[in-house]
Amino acid sequence: MSTVRDKDVPDKAAPEAAELPGFRLGVVRGVSYGLFGEPGEFMPQVRTLGAGLVRAYLYWGQIEPEPGRYTWDVVDALLKQCDGDEELWITVCSSSPWATRQPTDFLPPSPAHDTRTYGEFVGRLVRHCDGRVKYWQCDNEPSNAGLLWAGTAEEYVTHLKVMYREVKDADPKALVVLGGCGHDVFSAGEDSEPRRFFDHLASAGRGFFDLFSVNLYGDPAEVPRCLETAEGFMRAHGYTRPIVVGEYGGPMLFEFPEVNAVVEQIMVESFSETPESQSTSELQERAKQDTPERRAMAKLYERMPGLPPRLRMFMENCPDDLEAKRHRIAARQLVMRTLLAMSAGVRRSAFWSLAPEVPGPADPLQMMHLLVGKLSLLGYQDEALTVRYPAADTFALLAAELAGAETVRRLDAVEPSTVYAFRVDRTDREPLYVFWDHRDTFDGETQPPVTVSWPWPFPAATAVDALGGTPDVETGNGELRLSLSDTPVLVTAGRRNSTAKDQIRRAL
Repeated sequence: MSTVRDKDVPDKAAPEAAELPGFRLGVVRGVSYGLFGEPGEFMPQVRTLGAGLVRAYLYWGQIEPEPGRYTWDVVDALLKQCDGDEELWITVCSSSPWATRQPTDFLPPSPAHDTRTYGEFVGRLVRHCDGRVKYWQCDNEPSNAGLLWAGTAEEYVTHLKVMYREVKDADPKALVVLGGCGHDVFSAGEDSEPRRFFDHLASAGRGFFDLFSVNLYGDPAEVPRCLETAEGFMRAHGYTRPIVVGEYGGPMLFEFPEVNAVVEQIMVESFSETPESQSTSELQERAKQDTPERRAMAKLYERMPGLPPRLRMFMENCPDDLEAKRHRIAARQLVMRTLLAMSAGVRRSAFWSLAPEVPGPADPLQMMHLLVGKLSLLGYQDEALTVRYPAADTFALLAAELAGAETVRRLDAVEPSTVYAFRVDRTDREPLYVFWDHRDTFDGETQPPVTVSWPWPFPAATAVDALGGTPDVETGNGELRLSLSDTPVLVTAGRRNSTAKDQIRRAL
């Protein structure tokens, strides 16, 4: 088989920037819809959250398991749930047991033996979806070498160009998304390999994507810097495109430097014998074996009582007070990341993640569970997606408050200087204001409150916080006065529906 090189797909000038009307909060279903089990129903739960965007993954091998044989069961199960009100974002992973350099049905995706075959697959997939998918993404975090892309930056751009051509031929209104720029890039130095990787994508891929996707993890205060970095990749080559957030969530372990030594040691031990590919069958088989990963995680759990609380809260069956604290941090950070991203110009974001990949009890001896296992908004009970964690109600509250948002603006000159303040102007509604005090993620809630005053032309104010509380606010003499902690407070001049906030308070 032959491989199509970059020269076979003509270069072109960057197209007109895409228009993204309004703001939409979304969720990521997960990384393996229908891959490890039946493609279950989840859109009714998404609607209860108020999400207006859903991102899901599909794999080449799922849809074309053998050359020329297409199976549409998973795609149709996904499309059947959608009613057209939501925007659908599909991340297409070029993972195939037969068509790619590194055979696998899961991770990592790798370059196609023949990109004409890859193009035929993409074209058929887009045409099958018949205009119901708004965004098509070419893989995810390709700079995360060996785990999420087993190829070079040049090879990724070749795939990107083929996808762009096929998507635009099959559905000219659809938008193509550049693979997510993530923590490996934002935490690296200027001359690091991940940064060089994305610089090449921004240069050689110019004109072959409509949206630049970022994945925002880590300290929420770093969100503006990460977005500036992403925009800088494009500006360095003389153009810009709208930035969208393909994933965001927290807290995560790497936000706490004091536990890094323990975590790094566990990761070294866990991945000492990791195979090149992670197929579904290999992962299921390793779950039954005494692997280095499972031995390392078992040793970690043996040490659990003596580990730092900032690490223990990510572990399964941690003390109730630590579990509750982690839920509170997750709820706070959901609001923080969303407002910081939107005030920097982001109009589409997808929270990671909606729920675990499949029903069943968590496996604490998997390193990935320690890293991301507790980020879900929902959970399973008796095979049904009925467990709703506190952050889910915070998401629903925020989605309701941001409905009709036209602009999100960060406010300057707030005292004390540690306070973050935002104004959201909304169609046919009074403006929404959001405030919080920037503090240590883990211990900040124990610090005394700070008092903030802000010009307030309205006769009254009502407030709800990210945890469902109803903090006192005072108005008078043209000012709003409130006490702040690290928990974001949402303030308006109108009345609120109390349902969402009551749900959060009960959950916490």
